[in-house]
Amino acid sequence: MTDKEFLRQVASIVGPQHVLTAPAEMAPYLRDWRGRYSGSAHCIVRPGDTDEVAKVLGLCMAHDRPVVPQAGNTGLCGGAIASNTGDSVVINISRMNRVRDIDAINGTMTVDAGCILQHVRDAADSQNLLFPMLLGSVGSCEIGGLVSTNAGGTGVLRYGNMRELVLGLEVALPDGRVWNGLRALRKDNTGYDLKQMFIGAEGTLGIVTAAVLRLFPRLSASVTAMVALNSVSDAIALLRELRERLGNRVEAFEIMSAPQLAIVLKHMNQLRNPIAGDAPWYAMIEIADSHSQHHLVVGLEEVLGAALERGGITDATIAPDLAKATAIWDLRHNISESNKREGFTVSNDTSVPISRQADFVARVSEQASAAFPEAQICFCGHIGDGNIHAIVVFPRALFASPEAAEAAASRANTIVHDASVALGGSISAEHGIGQMHLHRLPRYTAPVELDLMRTIKHALDPKWLMNPGKVITPE
Repeated sequence: MTDKEFLRQVASIVGPQHVLTAPAEMAPYLRDWRGRYSGSAHCIVRPGDTDEVAKVLGLCMAHDRPVVPQAGNTGLCGGAIASNTGDSVVINISRMNRVRDIDAINGTMTVDAGCILQHVRDAADSQNLLFPMLLGSVGSCEIGGLVSTNAGGTGVLRYGNMRELVLGLEVALPDGRVWNGLRALRKDNTGYDLKQMFIGAEGTLGIVTAAVLRLFPRLSASVTAMVALNSVSDAIALLRELRERLGNRVEAFEIMSAPQLAIVLKHMNQLRNPIAGDAPWYAMIEIADSHSQHHLVVGLEEVLGAALERGGITDATIAPDLAKATAIWDLRHNISESNKREGFTVSNDTSVPISRQADFVARVSEQASAAFPEAQICFCGHIGDGNIHAIVVFPRALFASPEAAEAAASRANTIVHDASVALGGSISAEHGIGQMHLHRLPRYTAPVELDLMRTIKHALDPKWLMNPGKVITPE
């Protein structure tokens, strides 16, 4: 089939206006938001429903066209960006943005995979319910991408990551069939749990077209605080005390190093550090419950007061209102954008057991600082999940070419990954593998595990045309 005839058949499925071939039209879909990864494609296809996705996918597979699934394109590992071969078909699902159903009694919502996370949260809120997934790209990331990367965010401590928030999936398979697994059940033990194969698979096994999401009661009261600490160990001790005293009312507990906070304050002029003095580390805490606001404030004050007395923290502030609470969390949610403005950013997404986080930070700080004296070594992340992001920010003027920048990134990644795995950790906690870590996975993964992955991949995608060059290679 000629290229012209292929495009004609795709257009007959989705409509000519939703098949983009002009370079200017395709450009936004061929580069990641950080500007680190770029590629080329034969065309961008924007289907409007599951049937169109399945038909386009089946057509691509029948004619050996590689497919790159794409949702909001907010990923950090290049998983939704085509290669430079120019023969890929990017299937972007952003037009598929319907909330199909909200079952308030069952506590579930069924949505198209192109729904933006903020819109899902708003829809749940309209029913006095909560969808707890929250991350910095809340206004642009889409459900299909969150499912495909098994996203985390600031709510994992209490609610779990995307794997815990998905009850059912609908998936367009590489052969053009559609698997309808949209079951809104918390208990379903009828054979293999097939949805788990597609959660975190980054579009290499099929295209997620819809999901059934778990909803929770919307909590009526919350309190946010920011505290200053001397060490990661002090932060871990504070988190443990909070959970012992307040139980699962601890909604979020995020940590940020002083260099990272300084970068945010430099580039986000409207934001301020609510704590007057300097400290090596800061933590953002949110406590939420159905009790009164006063009840939460008193409980949090008691824990923080005791920590101040024993020297576990050096200062603390409790937000007096929603505006001040939002301002604190804005410091956390603007990290990625601030780092992008600061320089060439190598952001790692490792996890280690909570008890080993202090060791991890110490190792990475020492080794990265010695290897890259011209760079800023920053840390932030979800300390209650064992997921601290080690971030190396280089001055862009340091590198004469993109290849030189990527070589430095590879060295930085090796330092961080070696430290993580040595402490019983993982090289990817919530961002995925994408193309960034494609050739690193074999170094840190047992051969039998890789063999199982390839077996599943080959069974569902025998031509290896689904998102090629991502997650795993044929050999």
